[in-house]
Amino acid sequence: MSDVREARDEDRPVTDGASPERRLHPVTPLRRAWAPFAILVGWAVHDPNGTQQRLSELTATTLLLASAAIVIGGAVYGFLSWWFTHFSVTDTELRIRTGLFFRRTAHIRLDRLQAVDVTRPLLARIAGVAKLKLDVVGAEKKDELAFLGEREAAGLRAELLARAAGFAPEEAREVGEAPVRDLLRVQPGMLAVSLLLTGGPWALLLAAAVVPTFLWLATHNAWTVLATALPMIGGAFASSGGRFIKEYDWTVGESPDGIRIDHGLLDKAHETVPPGRVQTVHIVQPLLWRRRGWVRVELDVAGSANGVLVPVAPREHAEAVIGRVLPGVRVPVAADLDPPPARAAWCVPFWWKGYGLAVTGEVFAARHGLLKRRLSLVPHAKVQSVRLSQGPWERYKGVADVRVDTGANKTVTARLRPAAEAAGLLQAQADRSRTGRRTARPDRWMA
Repeated sequence: MSDVREARDEDRPVTDGASPERRLHPVTPLRRAWAPFAILVGWAVHDPNGTQQRLSELTATTLLLASAAIVIGGAVYGFLSWWFTHFSVTDTELRIRTGLFFRRTAHIRLDRLQAVDVTRPLLARIAGVAKLKLDVVGAEKKDELAFLGEREAAGLRAELLARAAGFAPEEAREVGEAPVRDLLRVQPGMLAVSLLLTGGPWALLLAAAVVPTFLWLATHNAWTVLATALPMIGGAFASSGGRFIKEYDWTVGESPDGIRIDHGLLDKAHETVPPGRVQTVHIVQPLLWRRRGWVRVELDVAGSANGVLVPVAPREHAEAVIGRVLPGVRVPVAADLDPPPARAAWCVPFWWKGYGLAVTGEVFAARHGLLKRRLSLVPHAKVQSVRLSQGPWERYKGVADVRVDTGANKTVTARLRPAAEAAGLLQAQADRSRTGRRTARPDRWMA
């Protein structure tokens, strides 16, 4: 967990094997120079009428001087925030010192690192810099170093991962980037077609055409129509064009430090799925993908924001990648899934047919969804607790739900199982989880 403490200027210098303190890239001040502008924009939006009245009262000379003061103030603020930010790597942790008036030192333990990702937004790529994001066990959000030169970011990432794997400091600087073997690359054409065959964007576009029309006929107020239509159009773009931009050129590779993922059209991202930290794998298949045999693979990773493994791929290719994330696991097919009994239709009419359960020697697999199927695979070693829940109508019909909780604070539910089967599954799953943890693969880097 990232341990943060307050530090003062007179703190003693780091002497426990730390590398010399370094500053971020010189273009970094531009990242924070916009803060004064944001304050002014927020004030103007809060009181637009008052802002317009005050601006009309100012002379051209006053406006020019005020604009110059704002530009200079933003530049000074950005420079000072960069000047007072340092980082260094010790034998056991990464230390980041920040703060203009109040000094803060973040201590990030290397043995708690899960992933070190490199992202390059469009403007950062033009400037030749990159952002380093660090996933730390137990931290609610990622710590980051923004910005570093691209070569420095790659070298620091390799050094941090090597030290997290247990290499000596002298060796860690020489290890370099771990080799990677490509597993899968998603073609842009397949990605585009898969997004067109997803119902969400089309539903939002239809709503954007129908709902504003009724509002116009009812109110004849253009602002009401725009306020309703624009969010719907924006949502349709985010779930189609936005996803295409983000998931463009999606490449999955395997290296000693985990599963590597590279993607992005405008903003390039280089992410790592930590070994042994995957809690659940979800195989998602929308209705219009079934004829083509395409699936999407999503992940629940403890303490990490990495949530997609494969945006779209033929099922056999996706299962091959899953086999690298969960070694030895065979993905159950539809014939392997045991459906709920027919009496469950009284609890969830029609949709009960979308549920199913399969328990193998490696995973607890539960499916739900009729139009958009979602098969969730939980390795037995990752199960934190097992619960049985049963409402009054379910008790009357003799069915119950079995809920499996994982280390990513997520729950996978096998719905509408026969009550006797659910009770037996509760105890059997607890036993399988204890056995699975004794034989689980290590979570160490490069192990």
